[in-house]
Amino acid sequence: MAVREHVLRRLDGVGPVVSCADLAELRAMLFPEPSADLPPATTPASVEPPVRCGELVVDRPGHLVTWRGRPLALTRTERELLARLVSPPVRVWSYERLFASVWGGAYLGDTAILHSAMKRLRHKLRLLSGGPRVQTVRGVGYRLVCTPESG
Repeated sequence: MAVREHVLRRLDGVGPVVSCADLAELRAMLFPEPSADLPPATTPASVEPPVRCGELVVDRPGHLVTWRGRPLALTRTERELLARLVSPPVRVWSYERLFASVWGGAYLGDTAILHSAMKRLRHKLRLLSGGPRVQTVRGVGYRLVCTPESG
């Protein structure tokens, strides 16, 4: 018996189950390409403007994060995490949504990669005097908190 068939039998009755041959097929199902009759998402009117959290500025299209005008040395993953957390409306981001948004894959309950990346990001943000902080909402996810000094 194939592993996939065994897993599907074990999950029978638990809830909806999606079975895909590979990650590319799953991405195509979860994030379909826009229709040809729709305008492209990168038209000048839809270009994402930089987002601020006090003196922290996240420019996603420019792949740049600055604090008080100085660029921060962040990895692509750290920039993407921060971009999600700072995007309006500022809210709690669940582990599932952050994982899908940053890594582009289905969240399978393993938070190790997310926690590890968040730990590195937090360390870098702690070095910013009066900078924003990433707050854990236990069992749910994360949110960005702008300190009073930073807006």
